[in-house]
Amino acid sequence: MIQLYNTLTRKKEEFKPIQEGHVLFYHCGPTVYWTQHIGNLRGMTMGDLVVRTFRYFGYDVRHVRNYTDVGHMTGDTIGDADTGEDRMEKGAKREGLSPQQIADKYIAIFERDTKVLNLLEPTVKPRATEYIEEMIAMVTTLLDKGFAYTTDLAIYFDVSKFSTYTELSHQNMDMLTKGAGKAEVSDPQKKNPADFAIWFFRAGTHAHALQYWDSPFVSPLVKNGQGFPGWHMECSAMCRALLGETIDIHFGGIEHIPLHHTNEIAQSEATNGVTFVHYWLHNAHLLVDNKKMAKSEGTSYALSDIIKKGYDPLALRYFFLTAQYRSQQNFTWDALSGAQKAFHDLRTMMAGWRKEENRTVLSDEKLQKIDAFRAKFHAALENDLNIPGALAVVWEIAKSNIPSSDKYDVIREFDEVLGLELGSYELRVTSEQKIPKEIEELVEKRNALRKEKKFDEADTVRKELEEKGYVVEDTSGGSSIKK
Repeated sequence: MIQLYNTLTRKKEEFKPIQEGHVLFYHCGPTVYWTQHIGNLRGMTMGDLVVRTFRYFGYDVRHVRNYTDVGHMTGDTIGDADTGEDRMEKGAKREGLSPQQIADKYIAIFERDTKVLNLLEPTVKPRATEYIEEMIAMVTTLLDKGFAYTTDLAIYFDVSKFSTYTELSHQNMDMLTKGAGKAEVSDPQKKNPADFAIWFFRAGTHAHALQYWDSPFVSPLVKNGQGFPGWHMECSAMCRALLGETIDIHFGGIEHIPLHHTNEIAQSEATNGVTFVHYWLHNAHLLVDNKKMAKSEGTSYALSDIIKKGYDPLALRYFFLTAQYRSQQNFTWDALSGAQKAFHDLRTMMAGWRKEENRTVLSDEKLQKIDAFRAKFHAALENDLNIPGALAVVWEIAKSNIPSSDKYDVIREFDEVLGLELGSYELRVTSEQKIPKEIEELVEKRNALRKEKKFDEADTVRKELEEKGYVVEDTSGGSSIKK
């Protein structure tokens, strides 16, 4: 019995699929105008863990994760997603490329990153620009039903016509209306400040938009319907086209609750006349040194920054596994070093256990232990995807007295969820590795400090070695080093 914390109801609920044994899962993917930072990649990893968990329990998961390649405005960072500059156009101007070339470039980088982090491939990876006709169809329905209206600059969804508009965000509508529409660009013909664009005309601020399509709508100002879809409309249309009018789970970052996901619900349910999503799941943010990541402070790290410092990308995945998806997580280089060491130790143990050929007949006591470990692992997953709890069970098994070959088998099974590739690592002989002189000198320095009982200084050297991509293994005779 899987319990999920549903943002819509603010409580844990037993998961009951629309169709027995199947899960319809939509995950808001990246806007592909820039390299995704590790906070974005944490969100993608959390979604991957949802998919892996349900598949581990035998569900057939249809997983859709989109690419936004048009219509996502910079104004969403200040609470007004209809204002500012289109991010794809911003990327195109920055690099002297077309929006499609920008999308192709950053999708390729994103897919390289997700591959090395061992994220499973989604069932479908739609681009928003591939579903314009479906978006136009939804806008047409909303106009016909009276949920939308036209101005010179755009077509807007009228939030006053949707009585449960704030059900997901739990915001006060009066306060929301008073605080809306304060960005630098606004449409004076909007009926309500909280109304949101579902189609932008190629007019006003967007008169020279690089991406636009013909539509049956007509702007009174420019006398044609050329334009592009609103960001929120894109996810609703792709979700409906690929999963249906009602889905089981919608996943995304908590920043999407007040605008993006709230607006998705309104336009989808107004169009289709049925419940859009049964379970809304949202991941919390990744901090860096207990502060929000910021390009201006040089803390908006990409995966390439992690790799350049000598860390295994799967050590970053291991780090992500140490916090539950709804909890904020704080990234530091020390924390990543600790994750890398723990990951390396676990992978090394698994490689050693795999080589053991002698298998023993398990006693009833040890069979019961394995059953208890499996039950505990399942219970952690069933409790709103408590991955840190599941990882703790793996370490309990590793330290237990059950035979090594059985440790390997059970942990390998659990790794279907963790995704750490624990069964594929090969032990390498230290003496065959060529260690640079600089690294050997650091090892000697650390050994000397340990003999002098200067353990804090020795630990600083150990961290320096780990940052350079080497793992230190201490013995009574000193320290050895492995790449």
